[in-house]
Amino acid sequence: MERIPITREGYEALKKELENLKRVERPLNIKAIEEARAHGDLSENAEFEAAKERQAFIEARINELQMKLGNADIIDPDKLPRDRAVFGSRVVLENLDTGENVEYQLVGPDESDIEKGKISVSSPLGRALIGQPPGQEVVMEAPGGKRCYEILEIR
Repeated sequence: MERIPITREGYEALKKELENLKRVERPLNIKAIEEARAHGDLSENAEFEAAKERQAFIEARINELQMKLGNADIIDPDKLPRDRAVFGSRVVLENLDTGENVEYQLVGPDESDIEKGKISVSSPLGRALIGQPPGQEVVMEAPGGKRCYEILEIR
């Protein structure tokens, strides 16, 4: 199975979600199923159907998280090179069209959160940045057209 690069922070977040599903969500769902069963005829019991669907979702997510955590390759951003953008790097960019500066951390798809300044290495901008040194101009093809950035700094 392929190793999945992830930061320590991302690994801990997935682990926390898994524990919540196992210790909180799963038991709550079991209670909901029991309560719905107590209402009688299961063939016309919408509460029972909803609880069973929720159970399927919870079990699928637990399996997915266990697989991801089992295949995780934790990357320490502090041990990465600063001469080029790599997984885990924090990259300061200047939008050459607007002059605006932004900072993003390059992370895996499970960790990406644009509002927290984390973009996936598999996103269009992430792919354009990987391997590029400070001072390099990168062009990204976006739905609204091309966007040009200059890498100001790699932290």
